[in-house]
Amino acid sequence: MIIIAFSKKTSKILPRILCRKWRHVAPIVMENNKLMLYQFIRKNRVEKIPLKMRDIKILMQYGWVFYTIKSEPNKKPNFNNAWTCVQMTKDIARIKNIWIQTPNALLEKIPKLGIF
Repeated sequence: MIIIAFSKKTSKILPRILCRKWRHVAPIVMENNKLMLYQFIRKNRVEKIPLKMRDIKILMQYGWVFYTIKSEPNKKPNFNNAWTCVQMTKDIARIKNIWIQTPNALLEKIPKLGIF
């Protein structure tokens, strides 16, 4: 099971210009009975942040939205090829669609893929 988190806030300039409503996306994966959030920082730099349910509730208060995908996460994601947070999330969630380039497009395709 993968939880995909969407946020309207970002510190990057390009997402502020190119992305409409949702500007950042981050996958949350269960590892060793703990929730791990993969935070994309830049190419070749991804931070793993451990989360608890309390942390998710706090993120929800700050405007984050969470969607659950019932597929198995990629065991060996390749972060070297990811230029954006969306590409990293697609790699972890095993979504192969070249037309998904923004968090808005990813959010639109999740229910259509039948994995919502």
